[in-house]
Amino acid sequence: MSPSNIGIKGIEVYIPTECVNQADLETFDGIPAGKYTIGLGQTNMAFVGDREDIYSMTLTAVSRLIQNYNIDTDNIGRLEVGTETLLDKSKSVKSVLMQLFGDNNDIEGIDTINACYGGTSAIINAVNWIESSSWDGRDAIVVSGDIAIYSKGAARPTGGAGSVALLIGPDAPIVFESTRGSYMEHAYDFYKPDFTSEYPVVDGHFSLACYVKALDHCYKNYSKKVTKKTDGSTVGVYDHFDYNAFHVPTCKLVTKSYARLLYNDFKSNPSAFADSIDEETSKTLQSLTYEESLVDRNLEKLFVGLAKEQTKIRVSPALQVPTNTGNMYTASAWASFSSLLYYVGSEKLQGKRVGIFSYGSGLASTMLSVVIKGDISNITKVLNFEHQLGEGRSTRTPEEYLKAIESREKAHLQKSFKPEGSIDHLATGTYYLTEIDDKYRRKYAKKD
Repeated sequence: MSPSNIGIKGIEVYIPTECVNQADLETFDGIPAGKYTIGLGQTNMAFVGDREDIYSMTLTAVSRLIQNYNIDTDNIGRLEVGTETLLDKSKSVKSVLMQLFGDNNDIEGIDTINACYGGTSAIINAVNWIESSSWDGRDAIVVSGDIAIYSKGAARPTGGAGSVALLIGPDAPIVFESTRGSYMEHAYDFYKPDFTSEYPVVDGHFSLACYVKALDHCYKNYSKKVTKKTDGSTVGVYDHFDYNAFHVPTCKLVTKSYARLLYNDFKSNPSAFADSIDEETSKTLQSLTYEESLVDRNLEKLFVGLAKEQTKIRVSPALQVPTNTGNMYTASAWASFSSLLYYVGSEKLQGKRVGIFSYGSGLASTMLSVVIKGDISNITKVLNFEHQLGEGRSTRTPEEYLKAIESREKAHLQKSFKPEGSIDHLATGTYYLTEIDDKYRRKYAKKD
């Protein structure tokens, strides 16, 4: 029999145990209060020093997933990684993770790279593998993660760090639907051409426009496959989805993006908005060119206002983790989805459809959906965000944050190197870097 109800059977979210408060950063940076907290919608930003890297973070996430869900590692047939935090131009993160799988060396999958989109691409690959004639009956693990840091300036408060590991297989309580809408394009909005630095090259305003444009096209392409219509009809964000999660560069952008979906519904059927938008405003909106619609502040303000109550109910739970961790890049959309599961809860989510939008600069994007078909209370128990975002971590001063960033700069591309950062703050079971030898080989230990 072919597998059914293919989806997510387990989730592990690794959040670093140090963060900096965004209000403190505002004061430290000497900018007006509210610029990061209200303007960006960010509360705290997770960070790591020279003791953690993409290998250690994904080792921690996958090892905890295996432990918390009692996974028989022989029953894993695919392991794929999504990341843009590269330590090596040849050797994959996946190959490093193989040390967690004992004698099971028959595991397909590799790293998937395109800015923040790699995790979603890896998930799609895992689902497609299980649906295919190549499937051997075993489950898949997908892990995504990144360390998002920026050079000093306006982009720095949009950083973050974290990793998400998913157990994917048949007979899952969180089931992927077959409909997906994607949008791919060549764009230089955010990229990392300089291998001597961890910092990206960013065209901030252009990147925001790329994100919104990708969202529009993904929603239209998704809708076209659901409605079977080619006239631009949308499924209706309120009618089709019960909740929505997004890739979260900033929480403020997500609030605007949810409203943007409502604007797409208006474009699809203006008469349906007759009660909430007057005739003159409706005509003005309909007269805008597409390019104008991307930057029109009145349009944005109107639909953010119209969507306000539903945003609170259907999207805000998905922002509780991102506002407190910052951008996890490839893991961001899936940390947002995990946040939604945790803060809404298993009971309320039964039978509900969640729309998920994933975006990676350069650019690659997809809108997909899942339906909660079974009890997920064990998943939310394992996530335990109350602890992870509370007593499970420490808030550091902006000076300490800066010191950690500088320690990463110092460690970048080094060999014959021993990290200097403390391991006292690391939780039990966390992997950390102990040294890099004279051949650039990295060695790790696990905190007891």
